[in-house]
Amino acid sequence: MQLVDKDLLSIQETRQLIATAKKAQEAFAFKSQEEVDCIVKSIAEAGVKNAQRLGQMAYEDTGFGVPEHKTVKNVFASRDVYNAIKDLKTIGEISRDDTKGIRAIAVPVGVIAGLIPSTNPTSTALYKAEIALKAGNAIVFSPHPAALRCIMETTKVIRQAISEAGGDEDLVTCISTPTMQATDCLMKHRDVNLILATGGSAMVHAAYSSGTPAIGVGPGNGPAYIERTADIKKAVKRILDSKTFDNGTICASEQSVICDTDMRQAVQAEMEKQGAHFLNSEEKAKLSKFILRANGTMNPEIVGKNVKTIADKAGLTVPEGTRIMVVDEDNVGKGFPFSQEKLAPILAFYTAENYEKVCAFCQKILMFEGAGHTFSIHTESEEMVDYFAKNIPVSRMTVNTPSALGGIGATTNLMPSLTLGCGAVGGSATSENVGPIQLMNIRYTACGTIEIEDIMASMPKSESSCESDVDPVLVETIVKSIIERLKSK
Repeated sequence: MQLVDKDLLSIQETRQLIATAKKAQEAFAFKSQEEVDCIVKSIAEAGVKNAQRLGQMAYEDTGFGVPEHKTVKNVFASRDVYNAIKDLKTIGEISRDDTKGIRAIAVPVGVIAGLIPSTNPTSTALYKAEIALKAGNAIVFSPHPAALRCIMETTKVIRQAISEAGGDEDLVTCISTPTMQATDCLMKHRDVNLILATGGSAMVHAAYSSGTPAIGVGPGNGPAYIERTADIKKAVKRILDSKTFDNGTICASEQSVICDTDMRQAVQAEMEKQGAHFLNSEEKAKLSKFILRANGTMNPEIVGKNVKTIADKAGLTVPEGTRIMVVDEDNVGKGFPFSQEKLAPILAFYTAENYEKVCAFCQKILMFEGAGHTFSIHTESEEMVDYFAKNIPVSRMTVNTPSALGGIGATTNLMPSLTLGCGAVGGSATSENVGPIQLMNIRYTACGTIEIEDIMASMPKSESSCESDVDPVLVETIVKSIIERLKSK
């Protein structure tokens, strides 16, 4: 019987994929903007055409989410992303200011390592392929093992679209034998120029620790504030629609609801009317034990599952038609699992006396987990929007919209993206919704506009009390000597 070392095979495959990607990218770097745009458009059209099939495969492979919603995400990652980037200049000279003597030239980073998660596997692959190629790069996918089949099929769709548009299909490849060693090899390889990391905190940390430049994201744990001027019915609808979309697998989805204390009764009544089930203390204890693992992390068995499935596994009985489970909480931190990110239709519910205390509490939630990610507010007050925008530690604040879809740019005019930067406060290299702009370097040419004699002449004259002690002839001699030396160089 022949023994096969899977780890070694996966490393060898990874090295070969990087080599072919590098060769393809070096040729791709000479393509015109029109040629690049033609290929990106072909990928977008293929993504839309195969959206339903790939969405169904993603659901079958992972058991996460809702097939119809995964179809929507595939269309978003294909069509909406393309529409947002199609007119961007990303090849060659992208701007010029003759008055200032400045030109900006886009330079591809080269080969990108694209880490693909199991929560949004097919949509993330489509999105990353589009933005990577738009910026003139090649990309090698490292797929989550649980979603290997659907990610490989998505890669096949993308490669065929590239070929049909006259491009080299090796611009997009995928590791077919995913192992930790293969991913480590991909991230640390000398010919990989950038890591685009979407996944769990451990994987993102590994990307930043690899020695290769990386763009990663932190966990989402966004609170949703229903402020007293809000239309409560609309606010609740948006929150529940958002948190149940694909069973909560989008990291920008709401993780808790908070309102002023005197609004508690009205908000809870509306939430219950729209399908929320508030757990009693006994139910809360049961669910708490189920969703939290011994090491303090979230139980993966709840990820992307519907309410009934989670309730059955936790030994709970919920009313028929329940869309979401809600748990009263008054604390934040380790040992309080409902204060953490829950990629499932589960919400924590908080109250505070007024908007200032709400803001302070939301800051506490986000600094525990979710710093730099997303916060949502439902209000008719511009003053409230301004107050929270200045004080809340996030990179995106959505207003009067479902946070999951608003954060990724589906219901807002943010850059359509499935990689949401969390800025320095969240440990990310960027606070942007990541697009092609973050995947290229800018080379500037700058023409001289002033001579060194002019700079020296513009220096302010000394007014110190010791000015009379300085020999002006000596100063002039020294200045001339410096100028002559600089000219000779």
